[in-house]
Amino acid sequence: MKDGRIEIDNNRAERSIKPFVIGRKNWLFAVSTNGAKSSAIIYSLVETAKENGLNPFFYLQFLFEELPQLDMTADLNIDHLMPWSKELPKDCYIQKKK
Repeated sequence: MKDGRIEIDNNRAERSIKPFVIGRKNWLFAVSTNGAKSSAIIYSLVETAKENGLNPFFYLQFLFEELPQLDMTADLNIDHLMPWSKELPKDCYIQKKK
């Protein structure tokens, strides 16, 4: 390829899946399908948060505080809770060292 914008390797992708590779043996002991699905959801949230520059701990804390407040009888719009939302609190973001 002659396109200089294409990365020469896939290290970023490999680093992103490393937690899954490490956790793979632990998933054998998920006990149930629901347990395995729950683990997959949490891993997805954490990894997506990290890819969007968020601190996973503070982001999950924010979600656990906000989600119970949602009116489940109304049209549910959770766009403002997504990891790529610009409306997230500043403390959800990874603080850069000065």
